Parts: sequence; structure tokens; C-alpha cells
Amino acid sequence: MINNNTNNTTLVKQHASQLGFDFCGIAKAQLLSEDALRLESWLSKGMNGSMQYMANHFDLRIDPSKLVPGARSVITLLLNYFPDKQQNDNAPKIAKYAFGNDYHEVIREKLKIFLTLIRKDIGEINGRGFVDSAPVLERSWAQRSGLGWIGKNGNLINKQMGSFFFIATLIVDIELEYDDAYAKDYCGSCSKCIDNCPTDAILPDKVIDGSKCISYFTIELKDALIPDTMKGKFDNWMFGCDVCQDICPWNRFSTPNKELNFTPIPEILNFTTNDWEELTEESFKTIFRHSPLKRSKWQGIKRNLQFIAQ
Repeated sequence: MINNNTNNTTLVKQHASQLGFDFCGIAKAQLLSEDALRLESWLSKGMNGSMQYMANHFDLRIDPSKLVPGARSVITLLLNYFPDKQQNDNAPKIAKYAFGNDYHEVIREKLKIFLTLIRKDIGEINGRGFVDSAPVLERSWAQRSGLGWIGKNGNLINKQMGSFFFIATLIVDIELEYDDAYAKDYCGSCSKCIDNCPTDAILPDKVIDGSKCISYFTIELKDALIPDTMKGKFDNWMFGCDVCQDICPWNRFSTPNKELNFTPIPEILNFTTNDWEELTEESFKTIFRHSPLKRSKWQGIKRNLQFIAQ
């Protein structure tokens, strides 16, 4: 006879697939002691730059039971965002994750439905879904679920599909069957991401100096000028940066996503440098109202454009 844990686990993975997630892994909810030490060291070196939120709620990041009382299982979901089209060659570059609608909105809705479906099938359970907007170490849980390994560029790399995907987490207070199998690290001696990072933000031992990353400067650095020391290093990146993913050999396995919400916004594909320079704040708010670009705001995009033009 199939026990409840097996049956419930099957239901969870079936619903994940129905909602369009590409992979689903489950790990036992427990204290992330080793990750706590690494995070503490990273923060002590100031590698979070002005991203103060990375230092907030430290205890919540390493202990899932602080987020969901009685937490037993951590469900990790991967959603492919690799686009089927590329930008106009004569345009400032935008990271691929931002081609379509804001993934926070898209995945948050999926997680809400996911939890509703699980409750309908399994019964009243306590759970919370997270997508890159709460103190959860998503990559650590993904790795513990056997969904991939942490590459030298700090990204989770999946053997089947590379690294162009979003990670979502659902913490629940029921026991499930765990995939607890750390995926083998297949980076080997490859150092392409380290060698090709335009700002030398990728350090040895899988440490990323966030305060040197182009994504940090173009997205996270709010209301401040980009340091002159970075001039000439951005390789025309206006919003985010994909260099370490584009160069990664594992991303040769990337295939176009099937999520309609990630269909590229036409302007992102077709705008030229001149179009971006002439874009008014009103038009920006209209065109990119559902886009991740709204995080930088019109003023931030203008600042980034001016910087890469120097």
C-alpha cells in the first residue's frame, strides 16, 4: 500500500508540472548551518555593497521554521526563462530574465494556485511561497533537492537545462519524500565565467563580490552614480548582465521557455540605442509597467544609458 508521504509527494510533483514548472525537488526542512557561515563571511567582507536587505533577517534565512512554524519540507521549483528571440544588435543589452513580464508577479500567482491545489488534495497545511523577495536561500535548497549544483558564477546549474531559470520555494509543515541528493559539481576545471566577467566580480571558491557586479550597478544601486572605476567595463549592459551565463558551456542545453508571460516585450527586442535615449518617462511607465525594468525606474535607465555611452 502506498503511504501518505509517497502519495502526497506524487501529488505535489504533478501539480508543479501542471503549473508549468520545469523541475520540482523536495528537501527536509532543517537549519542551514554551513550556509550561515558562508553568508556571514560574505557579509562581513561588504560584498553585498549597498544591498542592506541581504544582512537583514539573518536568522530567517538559515532556519525555515522561523518562516513557517513547524516546517517539515522545502519544495523547490525551477521555471525556465530562456527566450526564443534576441535583442536588436544596435541596442544596449538587457538581461534575458527581463525580456518578458516581471517574474515575481508571474511566479507568485503560480505559487498561490500551487498551495491551493495541495490543500485541496492533502488537507489543511501551513505553507508559504517565496520567489526572490524574502529571506530564503533558494539556491541552497535547490542544491539540497538534487536540482543542480552551485556554479563558479554563483548560479544554480542544472545538468539538463543550464542556468537560465527562476527558482521558487514553498515551505510547508507536512513531511514528504525527500530528494536529498546533492547533485555532483560538473564545473570541473572550467573557469570561463571567472575569466570573462567584465568587472572581475567572480572570485575563486564560488564567491561573488556583489558590489562589483554589473547587475548590482545597473539595478540595485539606487539614486547613486556608478563609480568612475567601472567606466569602459560594462560591455553595453544597460540592465543586468548575462556574460557569466552566456559563456557557460552548460547553457548550450538551454531551450526556449513555454511560459506566455515571458514572451519578450516587443520594445525590448526592437528598440535601438536612439529609441532608448528618446524614451520619455510617461512612455517608460506605460510600456514597462509589467516589466522587471520598472525596478530601475526611468531615471535609473537614463543613468545607465549615460554611463555606458561614456
